[in-house]
Amino acid sequence: MCPKTGQPDYGVIVFTYVPDQVCVELKSLKMYLQRFRNEGIFYEAVTNRILDDFVAVVQPRRLRVESRWTPRGGLNSNIIVEYPET
Repeated sequence: MCPKTGQPDYGVIVFTYVPDQVCVELKSLKMYLQRFRNEGIFYEAVTNRILDDFVAVVQPRRLRVESRWTPRGGLNSNIIVEYPET
C-alpha cells in the first residue's frame, strides 16, 4: 500500500537463491509476504526488508530479490537487491 496516498500497490516478488543449510517452506514464505498486504511502505523499503529478513532466517549462500510493481503515475518500478552485494 502506498504510504502517501493509501492506494493499493500490486507487484510480483521473485526469489532466486542458493541455499546453504536451510531451505524455505513455500507456505511460510507466502504467509510472511501477506504481512505486507496492508502496510504502507515504499517499494525499495519492502524489497530491502524482505532481503534482510530472508538472509537473517535462511542464511543462503546467495540471494536475489526482485520486486516488479505495476505502473503508478505512468512509471513501473523494478527493484533488485542481492546478497552478498555485488
